[in-house]
Amino acid sequence: MALAWIWTGMVVVSVVFGLATGRMELVGKAALEGAGAAVNLALSICGVTCLWTGVMEIMRRSGVAAGLKAFFMPLLSVLFPGSRHNRAAMEAVSANVSANLLGLGNAATPLGIKAASEMAKQSRGGVATDDLCMLVVLNTASIQLIPATVAALRAAAGAARPFDILPAVWITSLASVTAGILAARLLARLWRR
Repeated sequence: MALAWIWTGMVVVSVVFGLATGRMELVGKAALEGAGAAVNLALSICGVTCLWTGVMEIMRRSGVAAGLKAFFMPLLSVLFPGSRHNRAAMEAVSANVSANLLGLGNAATPLGIKAASEMAKQSRGGVATDDLCMLVVLNTASIQLIPATVAALRAAAGAARPFDILPAVWITSLASVTAGILAARLLARLWRR
């Protein structure tokens, strides 16, 4: 809701300044150019999202996704001790982490919602469990190996090498996930006291 107010405020300020300076035609032209650029950007992102969603489907059908799940399960069992025996939740978390690693936030979202729904069944009195909080932290920080959406944005903006940001993405996402996990663990212990 806050973003709606911010965007509305920006539009109102633009129109007021356009009227005050006598440049209303430039405000209208900028609005139309922005709308056209938004459509082009959305189509570019749709193409990349379709590509990587197809890759995820191939990974699922070929068994690679199951291999990733088996690979991540020991780590996820440590991060989500309260849910380690909830098969549906752990499978959704594993698939969610795999999608986030590929930079597919759109594909990861439904999986994260499914995992959160399963974990919410264990909460008492509407209070989020430590596992549910950890899921939110992991999705917010989301470690990425292939930032597909960001690369699509860079390609749409005309970047010659959209994936040249990989080292920076790896370092920052690893740092953010580490900081998030440590903070979640620390706050969980402090909350129990």
